[in-house]
Amino acid sequence: MNFDIALPDISFVPRESRLSDPPKLTNFELPLRHASFFSGIGGFDLGMGRAGITTVSFCEKKKFCREVLAEHWPRIPLFEDVKSVKPEEIPEAEIWTAGFPCQDLSLARMGPREGLKGAQSGLFHDFATLVDVRRPKIVVLENVHGLLTSHRGRDFAIVLKTLDELGYGVAWRVFNSQYFGIPQSRKRVYVVAVHRDPISAGKILFEPECCNGNSAESGQDGKKSPSLFQRILGNTVKGPLVKARAHCIYAESARHTGTDWSRNYAWYPDGRVRRFTPEEVERIQGFPAGWTDVSVSQKDDPDSARYHAVGNSVTPAVAYWLGRRLATQLRADRPTEMKPGATSGNS
Repeated sequence: MNFDIALPDISFVPRESRLSDPPKLTNFELPLRHASFFSGIGGFDLGMGRAGITTVSFCEKKKFCREVLAEHWPRIPLFEDVKSVKPEEIPEAEIWTAGFPCQDLSLARMGPREGLKGAQSGLFHDFATLVDVRRPKIVVLENVHGLLTSHRGRDFAIVLKTLDELGYGVAWRVFNSQYFGIPQSRKRVYVVAVHRDPISAGKILFEPECCNGNSAESGQDGKKSPSLFQRILGNTVKGPLVKARAHCIYAESARHTGTDWSRNYAWYPDGRVRRFTPEEVERIQGFPAGWTDVSVSQKDDPDSARYHAVGNSVTPAVAYWLGRRLATQLRADRPTEMKPGATSGNS
């Protein structure tokens, strides 16, 4: 069934970010390339592509996500397992991204967190082995902000120490997707590591200029403005109605009910309540509607595969912002002779 939900017209290109954009890029430079690991459904790759960075390879183990990637990037090499891919097989690329698994790090996990000792999140070490052999210019990591506190911060310290020992200067920052034109509160930590260049890592993630804030005005008599979680959008006569800002979209099953989606839902004036559809969570995450509607293997329960994949994905709008800053910094660092108007010293 197709619902006309009252969501804004979302694109993966941020329109009202509180974070300032870098200057527009010119077209004369050589193309920049990007190798994607733990690719999921291509959130990093969609944003990087919009920023003018070409994805040259994927690495993703989950069958459904591989089907999504193959649908949207049918000509790009797709490796199946970070543990078995050979370093020499990876195409040349200046940028490597890795949204490595969060299952053992997430604060939403029931029971103790295994952290980087876990079978899923521990795949970071296999990725680091590939980095050790190939040493790309820039490595970008993404994960839940629970990475910062896992094992009282020791797991995050391991990530930073590993990159440092491989010769990378590192900067990190927590971004919330709601500041990139996306109607969802979604905090994630991003790590940028530049080989032998800590200054560039900081320039990519942090802006020296002041940002133009767009905070809501305070109410009368010092009263706090209503939260966007309390503002309602939609048709008040027929519905559906939704909160102006969604809570974090996470991996879930279409078969679950009740508390699985109790914070994110649509409702109607006549009392009906329903969960968001797969197309709606795609849009809330910043993907085009129907992005994951390519199921081949999940014929019995395709919606569960879609909900789970979108909940684990990188927000494309954040990847776009990062991609533009990566491109600006990389092109600024290129030798003078690679830029237009440059003349050889022998001329």
